[in-house]
Amino acid sequence: MKINKKTLDNGLRLVHHEDTSTQMVALNVVYDVGARDEHPDHTGFAHLFEHLMFGGSVHIPDYDAPLQLAGGENNAWTNNDITNYYLTVPKSNVETGFWLESDRMLELAFSEQSLEVQRGVVMEEFKQRCLNQPYGDVGHLLRPLAYEVHPYRWPTIGKELSHIANATLDEVKDFFYRYYAPNNAVLAVTGNISWTDTVRLAEKWFAPVPRRDVPVRSLPREPLQTGERRRTVERNVPLDALFMAYHMCSREDADYYAFDILSDILSNGRSSRLNRRLVQEQKLFSSLDAYISGTRDAGLVHISGKPAAGVSLEQAEAAVRKELGELKNALVGTQELEKVKNKFESAQIFGNINYLNVATNLAWFELAGQAEDIDREVDKYRSVTAEQLHTVAEQAFREENSAVLYYKKQN
Repeated sequence: MKINKKTLDNGLRLVHHEDTSTQMVALNVVYDVGARDEHPDHTGFAHLFEHLMFGGSVHIPDYDAPLQLAGGENNAWTNNDITNYYLTVPKSNVETGFWLESDRMLELAFSEQSLEVQRGVVMEEFKQRCLNQPYGDVGHLLRPLAYEVHPYRWPTIGKELSHIANATLDEVKDFFYRYYAPNNAVLAVTGNISWTDTVRLAEKWFAPVPRRDVPVRSLPREPLQTGERRRTVERNVPLDALFMAYHMCSREDADYYAFDILSDILSNGRSSRLNRRLVQEQKLFSSLDAYISGTRDAGLVHISGKPAAGVSLEQAEAAVRKELGELKNALVGTQELEKVKNKFESAQIFGNINYLNVATNLAWFELAGQAEDIDREVDKYRSVTAEQLHTVAEQAFREENSAVLYYKKQN
């Protein structure tokens, strides 16, 4: 992939890939701030900011209106590590995108009214997703079970509703000026726009945004877990559910790719081990899933499922542990491993056909290391061996490395 890069004087990293097969352009801005950067007593701020960034900026009272008039669309998302904003716009109106994104990087239109509106939206989302939805509080239960000191111990939406309810305008402003800075962001531009035009527009609109004093990140390192952790809760839900988590490495670690492949061997498609054996053949689960958190700091392998009628949580857990034991006791076969690698390669290739996906991926890879890593992902997965999978499974899938949540239906 032909990638162009430049760092502006204010520290903003600019990455670009031209795609003349579309008449659209995508701008993706990723800020190096997520829920892990929050104070334990003031959580949910990164997610609140995702909403506040659409509430108007210093020179533009309404973000959505001019973009819609230009034929564009936008959205955003936050996780524990980053906050990501993107828009798409016809190439003839691309300058509108640069104007909008640069102005809200410069300064938001801070007001008590805007804060009140967006705070209300986020609080409703918290209630809807975490309090009023079956199994909605799993993140609030499992995360602090798995993590004792690292800020991954709370979900992106926040530890508790009061943290958002009590957020003040001064606290919000402080969060913005600490993290929403050109020298803490990457701008990826893809689609039907030349590198020359991209640099010209970036210099025109983003270069005037001042560099800010971004705090040096110093997060507590999660200590090695030495004993199994368990919790049982009862809730008004239709079915019992099992949630298990095992500590794994960070996104930057070489073993990350082995963990990702292991999760796919367990639960990617109808022929995956957990699906085929425990859902289809033994009928112990009505549904069962395995995935990795993919976090920049040391993450988790998640396994979650709902046992079939008449199957206890103890039986269900024992069946899962038996499958994990097989990964520790025997090498994954060549054909099974190759199938998973082929699936990933095809997903990677097809995923990077779309100009917007390319913008999002380029921004992420540049933030995490360098944009050119986007072309090395397939090779990294291809290099994983059966022996590496065996070693990683032995290290990770130990009882003393696990957190187990029994989520029981109230009688």
